[in-house]
Amino acid sequence: MSPEGKKLFNIIILGVSFMFIFTAFQSCGNIAQTVITNLNNTDFHGSGYTSMSIIYGVLSASNLISPSLVAIVGPQFSMVISGVFYSLYIAVFIQPATWAFYTASVLIGIAAAVLWTAQGNCLTENSDENTIGRNSGIFWALLQFSLIFGNLYIYLAWQGKTHISESDRRTVFIALTVISLVGTVLFFLIRKQEDTKAPGDDDSTNEILGESSSARNKMMRAVAAFKKSITLSFTKEMLLLSVTTAYTGLVLTFFSGVYGTCIGAVNRFGSEEKSLIGLSGIFIGVGEILGGGIFGLLSKRSRSGRNPVVMLGILVHFIAFYLIFFNMPNDAPIAPMEGTDQVAYMIPSKEVAMLCSFLLGLGDSCFNTQLLSILGFLYSEDSAPAFAIFKFVQSICAAVAYFYSNYFLLQWQLLIMVLVGFLGTITFFTVEWGAAAALAARGSDYSSI
Repeated sequence: MSPEGKKLFNIIILGVSFMFIFTAFQSCGNIAQTVITNLNNTDFHGSGYTSMSIIYGVLSASNLISPSLVAIVGPQFSMVISGVFYSLYIAVFIQPATWAFYTASVLIGIAAAVLWTAQGNCLTENSDENTIGRNSGIFWALLQFSLIFGNLYIYLAWQGKTHISESDRRTVFIALTVISLVGTVLFFLIRKQEDTKAPGDDDSTNEILGESSSARNKMMRAVAAFKKSITLSFTKEMLLLSVTTAYTGLVLTFFSGVYGTCIGAVNRFGSEEKSLIGLSGIFIGVGEILGGGIFGLLSKRSRSGRNPVVMLGILVHFIAFYLIFFNMPNDAPIAPMEGTDQVAYMIPSKEVAMLCSFLLGLGDSCFNTQLLSILGFLYSEDSAPAFAIFKFVQSICAAVAYFYSNYFLLQWQLLIMVLVGFLGTITFFTVEWGAAAALAARGSDYSSI
C-alpha cells in the first residue's frame, strides 16, 4: 500500500473506531436522564445532567496533562486504554449504583481528554495541508454514523413505551457495552507511519520518536508537550478560536442531552415520546453525516475557504433555535418524571421537532469540521497540544451547560447559545482571514477548506 493509501486507511479506521465507541456513548448520554428518572431502585440518587457535568469538567482539567500522557504512551495505545474506560462507564447502567455512576463519570472524563488528544494527533499525522480538510470531513462523517445506529435501536426497542423497565434498560446497555468494546479493539488496526528520515540521518532522533524511546526521553517529550500547551493557549489565534470552540461545547450539551430530554418530557407526543428520543438522535446523525460528507469530500473544490461553511452553520442553528423556542414547552428541560403538559407558542409538532434535530446536527458538523481543519492547518507541528486545548475549552463549556441545564428554562438556554454562537462566528472569521493571508504570503492556492 502506498504511503497516501496507508494514511487514508488510518483515517477510515480512526473514524470507524470512533463510530462504534460513540454509537454506545452518545446513545447512553441521550437516554441517561430518561433512564434514571424511570429507575425503581430507591437507593439510586444519580442525575444524568450532573454526571455529564462531572465528565466534561474532569475532561477539561485533564486536557492539561493529556498531551503529556499521549507523548509517553503514544496515540494508538492512548486510544485503546481510553476506549476501555468508555466501555466501563456504559456498563455501569446495567446495574446502576450511585457511587459507581459518579466514579465512572470521573474516570471517563480523564479518558475522554486522552482519547480526543490522541485523535487529533493521529488525524494530523495522517494528513497534510492539502488533505486535512478532506480527512477531517471523512472522520467526522464516519463518527456521526454513531448517532444513526444507536438511536435507531432505541427508537425500535422503545416504541410505544411510556416507562422503561429494568429488562429494557439491561438489554440496551449490555448491547451498547459490547459495541463500545468492538470500537476499542479496532484501534489496533491503525498502522504506524514509517520513519521518513534518510538512512544517513541521526539515529538518536529516531530513538526519541520511536517505540524504543528511553524513559528519560519520554519524560522530556511529556514536559515539552505540557509547556507547549500552555504557550499555545495564549496565542491570538487560539484565544479567538476558543470562543468558537466554546459554542460547540454548549451545542454539544444541548443536542446530546438536553434536547432529547425535552422531547421525552412532552406529554402531547403521547405514547411515542420515549421512542422519539431515538428518532431525534437519528435525525441529528443524518445532519452530522451530510455536513461532514459534503464539507469534507468537496473541500478541494472550494476556493473560498472555511468561512462560508461556518456562516451556513450559524444560520442553520439560528433557524433551529427559533423553531425549538416556538415548538417546545419552556419547562421541558427540567420537567419531572411525569413530563409536562404545557404548550409553547404552537401545539408541539413531532415533524418540527425532528426537523430541528436535523438542523442541529447539520450546523454542528459545519462548525466542527472547520475547527478540526483549521487546527490541523495552523498547528500541524503541535497537533496534540492544539487539540488538547480545543477539547479543554469545549469540555469546560459543556460541563457548565450541563450544570445549568438542571435549573434553566429552555428560553434561557437558547439565548445563551445564540449570543455565544454569534461571537464565535466572528472570531472564527478573524482567524480564517489570517490563515488565508498566510497562504497567500507563501504563494499557495487558497483552495482547501
